[in-house]
Amino acid sequence: MPARSGSKGLKDKNIKEINKKPLIYYAIKEAKKSNMFDEIMLSTDSVLYADIGKKLGASVPFLRDDSLSTDTASTWDVVKDVLKRYEEKNIYFDTVCILQPTSPLRISEDIVKSYDMFKEKDANFVVSVCEMDHCPLWSNTLDDTLSMENFIDKNIIQMPRQELPTYYRINGAVYIIKTKYLFEAKDIYSSKSYAYIMPKTRSIDIDDIVDFKLAGILLDEDNR
Repeated sequence: MPARSGSKGLKDKNIKEINKKPLIYYAIKEAKKSNMFDEIMLSTDSVLYADIGKKLGASVPFLRDDSLSTDTASTWDVVKDVLKRYEEKNIYFDTVCILQPTSPLRISEDIVKSYDMFKEKDANFVVSVCEMDHCPLWSNTLDDTLSMENFIDKNIIQMPRQELPTYYRINGAVYIIKTKYLFEAKDIYSSKSYAYIMPKTRSIDIDDIVDFKLAGILLDEDNR
């Protein structure tokens, strides 16, 4: 579970209380509930985050290096570093699952079903997705003039909304990947990579205060 302390969009969002619980609580709770993991590990650069994570039942065997706690550091680089540091302790994992704390509506069933797909398809990688709210074919960039000329393809404009293709986005809730594949693949999105589809109601990825408040409402409705 990657949880660095330097969030700019929403300060300390990973430990910000949502329904009287720190945000990381929900990922840790559902991971434990799934009964799937040999190790439930929180990767953080913060002693405070580490203390909170440990109290909630996560393992924090070491703090993340500062070089991997910046806005430009990728989650995959963080995961690779974690695996290497475990290997230094002679601890090895065949498979890794990433549960971002910013997806608090994900439930243990999503984790279990993603892993079931991973095993059934003999996948290298499974990632959770959800249907997009709006078809991206109705989107485009704008220049400084704000002109709408050719903003939407004329063929698309004439299509009934019901005939537009369904698009999906990666929702950030569940990533499951073979360790060997993570280190060796040049592109992890390959023919042996599969999508686990989640409902939009469990697919909020918290980035700002609006996401945070909406997630709180939905968690409250689910009595979580």
